[in-house]
Amino acid sequence: MHLDVVDLRAFYYRTPLGRSAQRALQESLRALWPETHGMAVAGFGFAAPLLRPFLGEAGRVLALMPGQQGVMPWPPGAGAANVSVLVEETLWPLSSSSVDRLIVAHGLETCERPDALLSEIWRVLVPSGRVVFIVPNRSGLWARRDATPFGFGRPYSFGQLDSLLRKHRFLPERQAAALYAPPSHRKFWLKSSHLMERLGRRFEPRIIAGALVVEASKQVYARPGPPGARVFVPGPLDVLEGLTGPRPEPVAGGNRRIRPPAAAEGDYISQRDTVMPSSARA
Repeated sequence: MHLDVVDLRAFYYRTPLGRSAQRALQESLRALWPETHGMAVAGFGFAAPLLRPFLGEAGRVLALMPGQQGVMPWPPGAGAANVSVLVEETLWPLSSSSVDRLIVAHGLETCERPDALLSEIWRVLVPSGRVVFIVPNRSGLWARRDATPFGFGRPYSFGQLDSLLRKHRFLPERQAAALYAPPSHRKFWLKSSHLMERLGRRFEPRIIAGALVVEASKQVYARPGPPGARVFVPGPLDVLEGLTGPRPEPVAGGNRRIRPPAAAEGDYISQRDTVMPSSARA
């Protein structure tokens, strides 16, 4: 189930709880990516609030918003160049291997075709690219309340997300969590949210966190040969070939070694002495 872009914008930009969540998620991202100078950074879903720290640093910033959700101009403000675009959920207007860093927020858990979405993410990332998935924590309080966007869609555990990513040629690199404060609009929890985030990042009680943050890298395998090409793969014991053969024994009574007869010019001459049997002695 996709949330409407109007509801997402209202939560993150017009409520104190949303602005607090935005700040906590931005801090988690910057801890993973402290430097993105000159890189192409994109976001999918509703990742616009998390892309702002990269606007003045990255070489290019792009906010991809699925059609089921809707799109809004971003960043706001007079004179700011719009970088948001409406896209099909599993078919993006980007060339292959064109994105260095990608943020997926409110995109994976609400997608009806997660396999196709992960394939599209793999396609647009450069071979050394990184992607961060921000999803609701199935054991946290935020996934149990409909008052926030994290109460919609399919929540995950670290193990479930790890298995899903490995299945689609991603290698999970680092794990983090965010939103340790309860999803409450009360002033006490809002004022203490920053302190709770600092304590949460220090002691990592991830079972109570509202959001899971997982960074993964794109796995690239060697290109296979042309169809029908024969590939020789030596057996594991080929290096021991000949060692198991019978050991030659000298003829009984023969203990004198002679040189082999001289070969004609151009013939191959072995440098190994031969053993002459006793019956052939002079």
